[in-house]
Amino acid sequence: MRRIRLIVAYDGTDYCGWQIQPNGVTIEAVLNEKLKRLTGEDLHIIGASRTDSGVHALGNVAVFDTASPIPPERMAYALNQKLPEDIVVVSSDEVPGDWHPRYQEDIRKTYEYHIYNAPVPNPLKRRYSTFVSFPLDIEKMRQGAAYLTGEHDFASFCNIRTNAVSTVRRVDELTVGQSGRDITIRITGNGFLYNMVRIIAGTLIRVGRGFYTPERVREILEAEERTEAGVTAPPEGLVLTEIRYSVPHLLGKQ
Repeated sequence: MRRIRLIVAYDGTDYCGWQIQPNGVTIEAVLNEKLKRLTGEDLHIIGASRTDSGVHALGNVAVFDTASPIPPERMAYALNQKLPEDIVVVSSDEVPGDWHPRYQEDIRKTYEYHIYNAPVPNPLKRRYSTFVSFPLDIEKMRQGAAYLTGEHDFASFCNIRTNAVSTVRRVDELTVGQSGRDITIRITGNGFLYNMVRIIAGTLIRVGRGFYTPERVREILEAEERTEAGVTAPPEGLVLTEIRYSVPHLLGKQ
């Protein structure tokens, strides 16, 4: 048996998230089905990030074990012939049999949250960004974001239904960029709590609109109480862009 790693990109609009569930089609379920057709084996993939319903990805990571003779680097090509157009395997390689995409010493995940800030919506952006019609103050959003870098207890920025043992996480980088009407919140860290990035985005949007001062973000963080933060921003603006691991020799062709 060999363990094959996949880098997976997908448009999450029409899926109920990554993880298999009884109430709709998921990315994991589709990949399992297509892998079974490809190899003839009853395979079950393990994903690095269980993205929510409607959330997109450019670089989620998954592994599966197989006895298939298909060369590891060709698995992506073979699988893409069977997948729907909104799911693409970007690359594939072989990793050690005990390599797990969620349990490595130092994982760095990067998400982007996309906002279209204009008086009226753009129908071509509706699937991949959140529309905000009120002007946003980018500089104030940047000032507020600065309070969230470093290691903190992010209980205020976590869905109350989380089952995480600890709400302490490390944010290595958090930036707010703008290009015309498009605003991108980009965040990199060692892991994220349930809805954490979307709650941060919702909070920074409120800063941009003037409902919160930038300093209010620090107060929200220190409160460690979900009700203090802004609303959870909609899923369509969120993209998992990359997952990187600290051990370079395990990255194959990444």
